[in-house]
Amino acid sequence: MATAREWLLRHPQARLILLEKEATVAAHQTGHNSGVIHSGVYYKPGSLKAKTCVAGAAMMKAFCREQGIRFELPGKVIVATRESELPRLRTLYERGLANGVEGVAMIGPERLRELEPHATGLAALHVPSAGLVDYAQVAEAMARQIHDRGGQVQLGSRVRSIRRDGDQWTIATTTGEVRARDLIACAGLQSDRVAQMSGARQDAQIIPFRGEYYDVVPERRFLVASMIYPVPDPAMPFLGVHFTRTVTGGLHAGPNAVLAWKREGYRKRDVDLRDLARMAAFSGFWRMAAKHWKTGLEEAHRSWSKAAFVRALQRLVPEIRFDDLVPDGSGVRAQAVDQGGGLLDDFNIVARDHAVYVRNVPSPAATASLCIAKAIVDMAAPNSPRAAVSLTDASRT
Repeated sequence: MATAREWLLRHPQARLILLEKEATVAAHQTGHNSGVIHSGVYYKPGSLKAKTCVAGAAMMKAFCREQGIRFELPGKVIVATRESELPRLRTLYERGLANGVEGVAMIGPERLRELEPHATGLAALHVPSAGLVDYAQVAEAMARQIHDRGGQVQLGSRVRSIRRDGDQWTIATTTGEVRARDLIACAGLQSDRVAQMSGARQDAQIIPFRGEYYDVVPERRFLVASMIYPVPDPAMPFLGVHFTRTVTGGLHAGPNAVLAWKREGYRKRDVDLRDLARMAAFSGFWRMAAKHWKTGLEEAHRSWSKAAFVRALQRLVPEIRFDDLVPDGSGVRAQAVDQGGGLLDDFNIVARDHAVYVRNVPSPAATASLCIAKAIVDMAAPNSPRAAVSLTDASRT
């Protein structure tokens, strides 16, 4: 949505069709995430994530003000609860400074108690610029802008095939055929498959990780004033179970990160045999499993054991109790894994032959989306307005 919007802002006379396989916008990652406007403290200076997150957060806040979309800036704390986490916390602080994160500060237990009276830790990083928004509302506003600028958002259009015909792309969908000079594939959980349809080289595959949430019951939401995060494991591109407020007054706990048995599997019982077969046939999956099996077992244990999930949360807020949590849905993260079993940490966007493929854009993609869109349009057609196709969550073969 952000990319299509940016294309039309830059090329108002262009003809643009955005193909979406679902009946609504934001049906997958965008509509199932935690709604956080990230600040930029986690990302290695110089990376695409670092370059786009801080600028993208400012752009997102400005967009919400312009569109009348409610957002809040409660800030967050990243809490070290063990001595071994203190060096990593210092690294995050240094990254925040290097990335230009506004107001980031190291604080001790006394200041932590002032900000979060029910949290406990040896030290913490205070990030006052972190915010909250409903990204589904953001996507809907972008869709309206695309329509108002003459673009077409074509819902219920599952992509069946993509081929190059001369100097054009031909995209066959469930609602008909589309021909265009330029193709932009922003396909989320199906990004590797969409790229493969068009003949792009495949050296990575999407491995889906489900993040499961609990909701804190209303009478216990006083335990968290803003957002409380643990110090993340630097070997994994996940942030650990944490507490986040919502713009509607709720309080989420989670998510964990467990392997999903279906690309769009939001429930434990969701299984797709084709998805499993493709995963099993990918050598990178087995290399990843060999590297991270212990972490995977811990995450799976938290998935099936609410008591284990609660114990992880109690490291941050000791007063949280088993009965304070009720199940509250899940999301699925599109995480690219390379042939060597490495989890791609940075954004990965490639261009070739009048096409751009967004291959790995996990969190903070929603936060940075407006900034990422500028980079994609620069790569796609820096000089001339042409017909463009943007594929969001497009189909499998």
